Amino acid sequence: MPAPIRLRELIRTIRTARTQAEEREMIQKECAAIRSSFREEDNTYRCRNVAKLLYMHMLGYPAHFGQLECLKLIASQKFTDKRIGYLGAMLLLDERQDVHLLMTNCIKNDLNHSTQYVQGLALCTLGCMGSSEMCRDLAGEVEKLLKTSNSYLRKKAALCAVHVIRKVPELMEMFLPATKNLLSEKNHGVLHTSVVLLTEMCERSPDMLAHFRKLVPQLVRILKNLIMSGYSPEHDVSGISDPFLQVRILRLLRILGKSDDDSSEAMNDILAQVATNTETSKNVGNAILYETVLTIMDIKSESGLRVLAINILGRFLLNNDKNIRYVALTSLLKTVQTDHNAVQRHRSTIVDCLKDLDVSIKRRAMELSFALVNGNNIRGMMKELLYFLDSCDPEFKADCASGVFLAAEKYAPSKRWHIDTIMRVLTTAGSYVRDDSVPNLIQLITNSVEMHAYTVQRLYKALLEDISQQPLVQVASWCIGEYGDLLVSGQCEEEEPIQVTEDEVLDVLEGLLVSNLSTPVTRGYSLTAIMKLSTRFTSVNRIKKVVSIYGSSIDVELQQRAVEYNALFKKYDHMRPALLERMPIMEKTATNGPTEIVQTNGETEPSVVEPKHPPPVTQPANQANDLLDLLGGNDVPVIQTTMPTKPASAGGELLDLLGDLSLSGGPAPAPAPSVPTSQPPFLLDGLSSQPLFNDIAAAGIPPMTAYNKNGLKIDFTFERANPNPNIAVITIHASNSTEADMTDFVFQAAVPKTFQLQLLSPSSNVVPALNQGTVTQVIRVLNPQKQQLRMRIKLTYTHKGSAVQDLAEVNNFPPQSWQ
Repeated sequence: MPAPIRLRELIRTIRTARTQAEEREMIQKECAAIRSSFREEDNTYRCRNVAKLLYMHMLGYPAHFGQLECLKLIASQKFTDKRIGYLGAMLLLDERQDVHLLMTNCIKNDLNHSTQYVQGLALCTLGCMGSSEMCRDLAGEVEKLLKTSNSYLRKKAALCAVHVIRKVPELMEMFLPATKNLLSEKNHGVLHTSVVLLTEMCERSPDMLAHFRKLVPQLVRILKNLIMSGYSPEHDVSGISDPFLQVRILRLLRILGKSDDDSSEAMNDILAQVATNTETSKNVGNAILYETVLTIMDIKSESGLRVLAINILGRFLLNNDKNIRYVALTSLLKTVQTDHNAVQRHRSTIVDCLKDLDVSIKRRAMELSFALVNGNNIRGMMKELLYFLDSCDPEFKADCASGVFLAAEKYAPSKRWHIDTIMRVLTTAGSYVRDDSVPNLIQLITNSVEMHAYTVQRLYKALLEDISQQPLVQVASWCIGEYGDLLVSGQCEEEEPIQVTEDEVLDVLEGLLVSNLSTPVTRGYSLTAIMKLSTRFTSVNRIKKVVSIYGSSIDVELQQRAVEYNALFKKYDHMRPALLERMPIMEKTATNGPTEIVQTNGETEPSVVEPKHPPPVTQPANQANDLLDLLGGNDVPVIQTTMPTKPASAGGELLDLLGDLSLSGGPAPAPAPSVPTSQPPFLLDGLSSQPLFNDIAAAGIPPMTAYNKNGLKIDFTFERANPNPNIAVITIHASNSTEADMTDFVFQAAVPKTFQLQLLSPSSNVVPALNQGTVTQVIRVLNPQKQQLRMRIKLTYTHKGSAVQDLAEVNNFPPQSWQ
């Protein structure tokens, strides 16, 4: 056969291909020639053919048929053959293929070779693709080379030892004696790989971490020599001596100093020197400073040192490089909870990053800005964030609006400011706010008695200007229905009252009913508002006409409302004023326990909070149906949730209201009997206001963890009701191990139809951060057939401004809970 073409010629030929098909044809032709050469056992050109095959592999073409040829080259005595053979093994072989085990003996022989370069090839290959079996067989040879005096072999052996430890962690102790003298080596390559090896061992074993803490003074000395040493052309990078080694040492110090006072104390001075002496004009210096900052923040460093680290991050925010600014914002976001006052000093720079063109930087700056808001700067920060909300891209509006709502609720200096801020958000980004923003604002307005006239006037003006923002329209409709009499009377003291007549108000609300922009929910708000105005305005006849028109609406919800309101006008007109009176003041959501520590972003103070029961959580029908379908089919009963009840002032007439409706216009049926309660009877049998449950330990039912994900943990504890042993009482305990509170927490559950389930009100809808408290909620399950309990749960909450929803299945209930 003629001699095959050289690798250089093959590369030149392939580069002349004008199309993919032409290149593929050249590759196939050359592969055929290589296969023929392999079949004829051509030892002369095997090395050349394997080299060409590796090039084709790099281009993405199959080259697996050259695996055995690589093993033959490794077994060769020529260094050039071994070099190509080992390179081919690293590229074409991995531990998933049994072929790689055939080279174990060759690697062992080459590790004991007389030539250091052959030994280096074997170490590189083992460190790259050695399986756990190979690592166990060859760990002794690697440990031997780790003790040699040859710097070239020691650095390669150290990296190979890292791979061995990752594959077989139990072999870690084998390399412990060899690590004693590694840090005394003068060669920077050996020092670098030694630090990598020590880092790997410390990360994988707490015992090794404790053992190597005594090396902190030696590491500090090495780092100090690197900083103080003069110019060394061999290690200099942009005027800094071996920045790669400096970064590795800083990472190892971070691991050794974490949660250890003595080690942290030993490295405080050198960290201060690195932070103050490192040149920041080049990216190399910024990399070292960034690692220094991370180390300072992770160890138990002095307060002054932490302020220095945050100031470095503040300088990073002024850098022209977008990557450095992003890194600085991310790091400040992690440290803002522990060093809030130091981060506050850079507030203006952080706010300026909201105007950055890069979307990643804008998002980080927005998150950090909300983390910096407290009672002292709420007005200034909200001004900047509302300006950002006006001009930001749509992808930011939902998170920004949610953050503004939370901050305003927590730090509002006055109720008027709070209402103005939320109305500003609804005006500019109403289509992006969360679903609960409408009831939350309604609750705020209801509880601000002195602001009713001002609020309804502001909302009426907003309706005249724009009706496209549906949440704003819904709130405005509700307020006009509640406080329309204050609007037309001109009693506003907060600002100049406007002159508006009853007909003008009704014109606006009727316009919402026929507008194409209005959603079905908004039309429901508007019709209810018009109905409420029948007890506040004198234009009752006009209101009757509007309500009667919608009694035949194609929207079933709107039609039902209109029919019921018509019944109020006709048969129950004497009850109408009582039914449509103003809503009472609503109670706010409860806190978890009578005393809590209120964290106000840098202002922590204990405050006594009266425990209150949270308002009932109502879930939309479609969400409930989705949850009911989780177990498949129609074998899941309706979820029962307890609701706070209000005594009916009109006696049994209220209960008869819907039963007396006659949609056909004929005579009304007889009044339905009064229903004492909507709760399932089994949950009421034998229950009283006294304690009903045995002690958990006495019941002998062990607790269980039903959910543990993303820092949220749900534990179940079990009790049994004394009067009815078929009822299992499950108490959920929700805890949060993250650094931020989980708000708007809702727990839902579904069980098969053979069970009956009731959810009581939770103790709170906020799960405190850092496990500082738990949210509890009681579930009562009736299991008359003593079947194994199955449950699907749905969790929804807001964490760091983002809405989170997750589903889970719980099947591992202890037998004592259902037998």
